[in-house]
Amino acid sequence: MSTELSYIARISDEELKRKLNASGALLIRGMKACGKTQSAKQLAASIISFDQDEQVPLLMETAPQRLLLGEAPRLIDEWQEYPKIWNYVRHEVDHRNKTAQFILTGSSNPEESVKMHSGAGRFTVLDMRTMSWQEMGYSSGEISLGKLLNGINQQTSDAPTDLEFIVERIIKGGFPGLLNKSLAQAMVINRAYVDLLAEVDMSRVSDVKRNPEKVRSLLRALARNVATTVDITVLEKDVKLNENTDVSRPTIYDYLEALNRLMIIEDQPAWSTHIRSSSSLRKSPKRHFSDVSLAVASLGAGKESLLNDIKFTGFLFESLAVHELRVYGQANDAKVYHYYDSSGLEVDAIVQKYNGDWCAFEIKLGIGQIEEAAKNLLKFALNLDGKRVSTPKSLNIITGTGISYTRNDGINVIALSSLGF
Repeated sequence: MSTELSYIARISDEELKRKLNASGALLIRGMKACGKTQSAKQLAASIISFDQDEQVPLLMETAPQRLLLGEAPRLIDEWQEYPKIWNYVRHEVDHRNKTAQFILTGSSNPEESVKMHSGAGRFTVLDMRTMSWQEMGYSSGEISLGKLLNGINQQTSDAPTDLEFIVERIIKGGFPGLLNKSLAQAMVINRAYVDLLAEVDMSRVSDVKRNPEKVRSLLRALARNVATTVDITVLEKDVKLNENTDVSRPTIYDYLEALNRLMIIEDQPAWSTHIRSSSSLRKSPKRHFSDVSLAVASLGAGKESLLNDIKFTGFLFESLAVHELRVYGQANDAKVYHYYDSSGLEVDAIVQKYNGDWCAFEIKLGIGQIEEAAKNLLKFALNLDGKRVSTPKSLNIITGTGISYTRNDGINVIALSSLGF
């Protein structure tokens, strides 16, 4: 998944510049091959790769400060290979007392046991994800999430998107290095990504030997339950039933922690709010791969199998849409949650800004479920305690194959191919 293409601007570029210019060092986090290094290179004046440069091990033992010498901003790529560099960067930032000195990029987080002092006041952090539809040119971006969060009505004259196109985009994913690859090539590369994850990365991330077949079994279980609130017990049963493999709960917890450290999975937390009814809010997160293509690759699924299982593909589409909302939401100082209460009432995504403004989304692959989704959103809005919760800036339905319009009840129907930041 090397990115040999000319650089394509990312939505996070402006955030990268802003945070780098506000602090002495910027930490960019994200899964392997999501484009961190390429984005950082656009601003870096000097570069050292901790996973490739042969002098790094020797200098870390003898003169680690020399690794920081170079024109600023200095990019330290895959810094987590030698986590102790964090503290040297921190001290150097204090010594120089200037902004925009270092950019650190990494495709995994170091173990909690590694002694690192807080970078508060010295570091800013940027989370990067794989490319969104708007960045790849699959979405016009004419319907702005930023405007939805401000309650601004928007109109566009988009056309329906073909189901086969959506399925192909789900399979291919958003890795920058796959933009010019065919669907068949992308499938081979994504499956190799999963193989290397199971056979190499999961053991290397914390120097703990992990069983590749059990890793694969857990990845398939997560993929079968993508975009749901499945708990550890259900995952354990799923592996036993579908994989004919026993994976203990402690092992599942350990493997999930490793997948989180590698940023392969990114759970969607439950929204904390106040409701009128006697129902209680559920707190379990929804399970997602950081790029939905890895769920497909974990299962070895192809285009025909997804077209023949529209229900499952609907869950994959929901995971894709949540990924898009995360990218666009981050550009608007917002995070993505989900709503689920004990009465069974669910809302697929709540996007909330730090100032409290929020909007709600149901996510439906086809147009046949739009009426049901609208009723669900209206019921949800009425269930909120208006004295303790601000009213939503907008209620919305993201659709795959449908077009964008505003219903008579005020709910926005939004084609994913028109949604942007």
